[in-house]
Parts: sequence; structure tokens; C-alpha cells
Amino acid sequence: MEELKPHIDNLYFRAFRAVDDRASCMKFIEGHTHVLEVFGITQITSAKIDWVLNPDVYVILVSAEKDGKALAGGRIHQANRKNSLPLEDAVGNMDDRIYKMVEDRTDAGTGEFCGLWNSWEIAGLGIGSVHLSIASVALAGILNLDTLFSLCAPATYRNSIRGGFRVITEIGVNGKFYYPKEDLTATAILIDDVQNLPETHDDIRTAIMELRKNNTLTQQLPAKTGEVVNLHFDLNLSKE
Repeated sequence: MEELKPHIDNLYFRAFRAVDDRASCMKFIEGHTHVLEVFGITQITSAKIDWVLNPDVYVILVSAEKDGKALAGGRIHQANRKNSLPLEDAVGNMDDRIYKMVEDRTDAGTGEFCGLWNSWEIAGLGIGSVHLSIASVALAGILNLDTLFSLCAPATYRNSIRGGFRVITEIGVNGKFYYPKEDLTATAILIDDVQNLPETHDDIRTAIMELRKNNTLTQQLPAKTGEVVNLHFDLNLSKE
């Protein structure tokens, strides 16, 4: 018998620096690993766990209660010339031009949006990945990044383009790679101007800029199920 999805009234989007909250990092890893296992994906660079020791990794965790079980998440890795970006590890052996692209942008501030996942509990609500992406790009601006890389699956491609990413046609086969396994493809993408987001669709750009102005924000949004869900954003990175 299929397990019933829980009723969700609230979703809390909380940002923190990975090295400041090991317990929450473990919640992220547990949730992300479970989702990947469901889809039979075990070899994926953004699922490695050494990022918990990297002082330039920032996490956004989504839960239905404050400090509750992780229901979704994403990460921003800031390039620091010490730790390679997951994208570099993923496709560098297929196209080494990615290394120069990251290096050329590091001084101005670049990074990667990666590790995006949603649990079955909130899948289908129509709010999980879109608003997690909005929060992550907002966070990239708060971190003063100039550009932002990512590697997206076909399922997230459309929302990525709406969010201001472009396909990096300079690498791979017009940006595409067979990854994380031979029968799957991923597309390398990039936001060229994180601060101003000129290519981002107006509604998404407005939401991102609003979050940057007010790091703690609550919104009421209708889910696809017809229910109203309260989204609570907290992008304040200060330690408690």
C-alpha cells in the first residue's frame, strides 16, 4: 500500500555555512542520498560528502518544521582554488576547458549551484525546486558572486533557463554531457551576471531581488494540490 503524503502547511528554507552546522549537513546528506538511490544514481560528484569540511560551501535546507527532517535542499560552492567545484569533477575528464572557465572567473567571484533535490513528501506541490532555486540564486548574490555555474538534469532545464542560466555551448556537445551515467544527460549552464540577472524571467528576478533585500521573508503560495503553503525564507548566515 502506497504511503500517504503528509499534509504540509509550512516549509522553512534555511541557509547556513556548512562548517557551522554539521547536524544539518547530515540531514541534507541523508535526504539527498535517499533520493538518488530511489533513481538508481550512486556516482554523482555533488553527492560526495567532503563538502561538509569546506568553509566556502553554503547550504539551503527545506523542512516542514523548524529544525525538522530535511525535505529538500541545495548548495552553493564558492570557488576558492583549493577545492574543485563539483562540476569540474563531473565533466573535467570529458572536457578540460571547464577548468579555465572557472579559473578565469574566480577572482571576480564564482561558484556552483549544486546538490538540488526534492523528497517525495513535497514532490508535486509545484513549489519545491523552483523556490529552492530562487533562494539559492538570491544567496549567491548575498555572497557577492559575479557568476554562477550549474549542471542540470533534463527535468530542471526549463526552470534553470527561466532563472537566468544559459547553456555553456563552449564545452561538451553544445553544453551536454553523458552524466552521471551513460544513459543520462546533463547540461552545463551559467549565470553570467548574478548581481543584475538580465536574462532571468521577470517574475523570478523579482522574487530573487526581494529575498536579497529582505533575508527573512514569509510568503503564502497556493500549491498545485489547491492548498496554501506558507514559505518561510531565512538566508541570514549569521551563527546563532
